[in-house]
Amino acid sequence: MKLNRRSLVAGAALLALAGGAEAQSTAASYPSRPVTVVTAFAVGSGPDAVLRIVGEKLATRWKQGVTVDNRPGGGGFVAIEYARRAKPDGYTLLQLDSEHISALPYLYKNRNFNTLDHFDPVAPLFLTPFFVAVPTASPWKNMADLIKAAKADAGKVSYGSWGVGSPGHLGGEWLDYLTGSKMTHVPYREVSQLFTSVANGDPAWSFASLPSSQGIYKSGKIRYLAVAAPKRIAQMPEVPTVAEAGGPAELDVNSFVSLLSPKGVDAGVREKIRADVVAVLQDPQVKEKFATFAFQPMGFTVAEMQQFAKKKSEQYKLLIEKAHISLD
Repeated sequence: MKLNRRSLVAGAALLALAGGAEAQSTAASYPSRPVTVVTAFAVGSGPDAVLRIVGEKLATRWKQGVTVDNRPGGGGFVAIEYARRAKPDGYTLLQLDSEHISALPYLYKNRNFNTLDHFDPVAPLFLTPFFVAVPTASPWKNMADLIKAAKADAGKVSYGSWGVGSPGHLGGEWLDYLTGSKMTHVPYREVSQLFTSVANGDPAWSFASLPSSQGIYKSGKIRYLAVAAPKRIAQMPEVPTVAEAGGPAELDVNSFVSLLSPKGVDAGVREKIRADVVAVLQDPQVKEKFATFAFQPMGFTVAEMQQFAKKKSEQYKLLIEKAHISLD
């Protein structure tokens, strides 16, 4: 049987229409069963706490259960590898931060692993700003004092973080890069241990998120020199920005947490998840929970999420290669 060109074109058009209708139907019926969100963060952590309230609101909206599956460890690879094996149907999502997305390829070069080769950004959650914390007894009154001390004697000034490749570590490398200083990084396994040590003056300072450091801050053992952000934070309006405190305005240290899906999930399903998550972020209870952690809800589009990841990736590549950092 011969088919003329007109018949072939018509057939292709019908198939395209059918495919589009099927995609719309898939998105419209999603979710038809419970959804699992795998997270690289531990139970009780800030990202876990806010994910659970977002999950509760999504469950109400979707009329389907939303389960949080905590799989911390391995620099994020425990959660990543588990979620990577899931069927790409939108029923398994993954919560990661911008370091899992943008720093891993450079920290683990031997693995030849790029997170966005295996996952698509789906929905934004929040941005975490970081403060510069010093012991209450520190002689430094502002960022200018810290930078002056760091530049005066290479390697003498130490700063702590919650791990190699963390925002606290790479933020310190960024400060070194911007100011021409050279400080000594001291990684810790436990955040609580880090801030107890900072309170005692060894290391001399560290970056700190509000939820991780507020307990020891309220006890009067540490203080904040600045917030490494373009604007002051509503929860701590008396704390100046780095620029206001005599430091480089370019020092913007943050971490962006989002939801991703394994490659291959229907685009309509991904957009429905994004729209529903963004809607849930406007819920007063969700906003209140986020505010307690100074987490800033974000309404990024997928394109904006990809652009943010690209910018982070370029910065982290520069810093990791400059400092010869490796976790292989």
